Order: sequence, then structure tokens, then C-alpha cells
Amino acid sequence: MKNAVLLTTLLSLGHDVGALARTRTPWRSANDTQTWPSVNATQSCVFSGATGYSLLQALNRSCTDIVLSDLSVPAGVTLDLRNLRNGASITFQGETTWGYREWAGPLVSISGTNITVKGAAGSLLDGSGELYWDGQGQSGKTKPKFFQARLVDSTISDISILNAPVHVFSINNSRNLTVSNVIIDNSAGDGLAKNTDGFDISQSNNIEIVGATVMNQDDCVAINSGTNIIFRDGICIGGHGLSVGSIGGRSANTVDNVLFDNSVIINSQNGIRIKTKHSTNGTVSNVAYRNIGLSYITDYGIVVDQSYGAKTLAPTNGVSITNFTLENISGTMMGDGLVAFVRCGEGSCADWTWAGVNVVGGQRSTECVGLPAGIEC
Repeated sequence: MKNAVLLTTLLSLGHDVGALARTRTPWRSANDTQTWPSVNATQSCVFSGATGYSLLQALNRSCTDIVLSDLSVPAGVTLDLRNLRNGASITFQGETTWGYREWAGPLVSISGTNITVKGAAGSLLDGSGELYWDGQGQSGKTKPKFFQARLVDSTISDISILNAPVHVFSINNSRNLTVSNVIIDNSAGDGLAKNTDGFDISQSNNIEIVGATVMNQDDCVAINSGTNIIFRDGICIGGHGLSVGSIGGRSANTVDNVLFDNSVIINSQNGIRIKTKHSTNGTVSNVAYRNIGLSYITDYGIVVDQSYGAKTLAPTNGVSITNFTLENISGTMMGDGLVAFVRCGEGSCADWTWAGVNVVGGQRSTECVGLPAGIEC
């Protein structure tokens, strides 16, 4: 009964419930017949600390303006912000933290329509990845994925993430989503952190990521399926570059109309990459990389691999790669890294246009196969 009174009281007030949980609240008596007002969905609901997390899970769908202030999320549970009210906004303030537990995650899950997700100045989401990193990525310790988004007609902006245990943003089944000015800093994981993809995108349409800075140990972006996807004005440091794939063997295996533009890739294993799995089916079409700068790339400046996951086998042609454009690609390779490496299946790669590719240093491959007409390694 006491808990029911608590929830009724908090709903009636409709804001700063985290702060209320830390103060003495005048409870209603059993004989109190006062009619309490219902929550005003336009008011701000502020949730803070460990108590704020518990109240948030009970009340978040009653609010349209949700503020998470120095929120402390218990170990082994998701910050569940799914199925929010249409038009709701979420603001992260201060530092959001999670307790340590080996589990699959995600640490955050957000879904809804016309949702605004933003970080206040100086805010930080800290995943405590240093407690999980063991050099084994998705093996070894079970590590939680970080941020799952299933959003329609929505925006994510100014979010700063520190030390993700493994994959950071998973954007799935979303459409008309703009992600801007996100910072992912996993630089402390160099050496032990693995599989820390910045953005994994699947089964989504009309996605734009602009102004992202990603410091990690795997793909800066990996587009596994989807259409009409743009990544521009980005900075990728320390990872595996800007990738399409891996394609094949999933429930959805089509990538169409993708643009990577005006971005730089620094101190990374790869620059530009398309990877399709061996002996699978799918399509990759109308993918363009324009105005991309490469700096100190160690392995491959440009790589198209149709034997991904089976590198000792000949490439297969079950996934077609057509209308692949490179325009104004420049930069430097390190040591004996390869400027370009292409392994296409028989007849599966066609209608490619590469213009203004000027990558210096490194080596030229003599083992490229299945090159479309007019393309050289």
C-alpha cells in the first residue's frame, strides 16, 4: 500500500522524482480523500541517482520530457526507455553509470516515434569497459552491448560515451533518424578492447550520422543492411575504418544507396572496406565514398573482400557489389600495408567508378582477383 501511495504521489507531481526520493515526502493517510491531479505529460520529469533509476522504470511512459541526472543504473539491467510517448525527449545530464556484471546487455535501449535524445553540456555515459576488456572481444567475459536504438522520425545528438565494453551504437529497424555530434571515446581500450564497433546499422532506412568522433578498436561504422544511409563530417581513429558489411547470412542482406562523405580515418587498420561473407547471398549497390582522408593506415587503404570469414578460400559470388564509387580519396599508408586489395567472386563485382584516388606509401597488391573493368589495385 505504501508503494502505491508513493507512485501516486510522484505521478501527481510529475517532475524531479529523483530529488523527491531523497527528501522527506508527506504521505497521504488512509483516510485522505483529496483528489490528486494527474501527471501533466508536458512537464519535465527528473530522475537522478540510484533511486531515480527505479522510479524511471515505473514512470517513464508518463512523461514526455525526461531528464536523467547523474543516473546510477544497477548491474545487469537495461536502462529501459522503450515505447516512449510519441514526441518524448530524453536529456542526459551529468554522468550516467552502470554497475558491473558480465551479461549481454544492452546498457541502454530506446524506442519510439518522434523522439529527441540529447546530451547536456558536459554529460557522459560511462560503460566502465576497462572492467570487461580481456583481449577476447565477443569471447572471454560476456560483455554488454551499449546503446540500442529503434527510432522513427527521431534525433540523437551531443551524446558522449566513454569506455564501451563492446559494440557501442546498434541502430536497428529505424527510419528517418539523424544522429549528430556524438563522441565515442574507447581510446583507453587500445590493446585489450575488441569488437567495439562505433555504429552498427541493420534493417534501417533514411539514417544520417553527422559530425561523429569515434575512437575505438573495430569498425567506425558497419552497415550490415539498410537503405539511404549517410555518414558525413566524421572522424574515425584507431579502428577498422568505414565499412559496409559484413553482408550475407543474416535475416536481411541488402545494402543500397549509401554515402560516406567528408570524413577522415586516422591510425586505423583499414580505411574503406566492403566485406561479404563466403558462400552467402545478398546485394550491395550504389555505395559511394567521397572526400575521404586516410592517415597512417596499417593494413588496407581500400579493401573489398568476398571471402570474409574464410580468407584461405577463393571468393564467392553470391553477393553482388555494383555501382561502387570512390571519389577524391587521399592519404598515407604505413609500412607494407596495401593501398588497395580486391577479392571478388566471378562476375559479382560490376560498374565501379574510382576517380581521384591518391593514396601514397605502402605497397601495391599483385593478388587482386575479379576486378571490374577499368579498376586497378
